[in-house]
Amino acid sequence: MNVQNSKNAYIYGVLILAIVVAALVFWSSRGPEVNADVEKLAACLASKNITMYGADWCPHCQNEKKAFGSSFSKIPYVECPADPQSCIDAGIKGYPTWIFPDGKRLEGEQGIQKLAEESGCSAEK
Repeated sequence: MNVQNSKNAYIYGVLILAIVVAALVFWSSRGPEVNADVEKLAACLASKNITMYGADWCPHCQNEKKAFGSSFSKIPYVECPADPQSCIDAGIKGYPTWIFPDGKRLEGEQGIQKLAEESGCSAEK
């Protein structure tokens, strides 16, 4: 292989690598898409006053929030480090904790499907 072919191969390799990296950055930086079903589930949880207690630094809380995307803003939420007394009064022992008006609790990361099943709300895809 001559020097010119080596330079061309190197340049093409760098270009391909740059394109792959750019594509990965683009796709990973996109927020989760909110579909109508997740939005409907969030609205239903809110209408039933089902509250999530959590902390911004909690990875399981972050996963729950990401699953709802922008629809999470509809769900009653208590940020325990910002409002510790509410969390103490509610008996929160770990994050996230979902509390239903009847006192039922779901502790730990639940996911969309389990929240739908436990709440009686729809999360069909």
